[in-house]
Amino acid sequence: MTVVALTAPLAASPEPDRDCPLCPRLHDFIAEWRQREPSWFNAPVPTFLPPEGEDAVRLLIVGLAPGLRGANRTGRPFTGDFAGDLLYNTLIAHGFARGEFKARPDDGLELVGTAITNAVRCVPPENKPVGAEIATCRTFLVPTIARFPNLRAVLALGSIAHQSTVRALGQRVAAYPFQHGGQQQANGIALFSSYHCSRYNTNTGVLTEAMFVNVFSQIEAFLKTESWTRPAGAQTLDSGDREQPGQEIQQP
Repeated sequence: MTVVALTAPLAASPEPDRDCPLCPRLHDFIAEWRQREPSWFNAPVPTFLPPEGEDAVRLLIVGLAPGLRGANRTGRPFTGDFAGDLLYNTLIAHGFARGEFKARPDDGLELVGTAITNAVRCVPPENKPVGAEIATCRTFLVPTIARFPNLRAVLALGSIAHQSTVRALGQRVAAYPFQHGGQQQANGIALFSSYHCSRYNTNTGVLTEAMFVNVFSQIEAFLKTESWTRPAGAQTLDSGDREQPGQEIQQP
């Protein structure tokens, strides 16, 4: 199999500006909350990196979008709401993070060989980004993936993150269906998928702690045996497989 490495266009940045105007609905929603809660972060949430930097990242976790009173408030992915409790405690248990998670960006928690980002960087109303917003924010997901030269695996949390990650890897969604506990090779990257660790999913039994832990055990085992290095090169997105403007994508 020929592997083509992901290299973002030179003009692309992995991080949006604090006042990113690309999605008017999300921009206006954040502006509203800046008025209501001026002490909150209220901006596109940047990728959470390990202290050793980009070269240390072997696993990238992609969530859906910042929660209103979670990452949108604190400025760190999965920090301040229930989803973070399950995610970070599981990361610590499997050696992908160290320290103690206290749901604050200053709690001293550090990632180990792992980075965490979101498919959509800005908080969406009712936690429901539309297709056009997901496609627009993928202009940041593509260079985010490309910034990690030693990346081996991506974990997508939920179907929206899974679909956007597949497209960011230059593949067609139809060829990579979402499945909890799934593991597929996409452009030389191992793509793992899990139901999102939201309170709704855990309360309804869609996702149990054991199911979530099993996914990370699978990733941990893979990374212990994986030694492939991505070559230099370029990757072009399949523009014919983007979401259409205004399309809603349901989240398992």
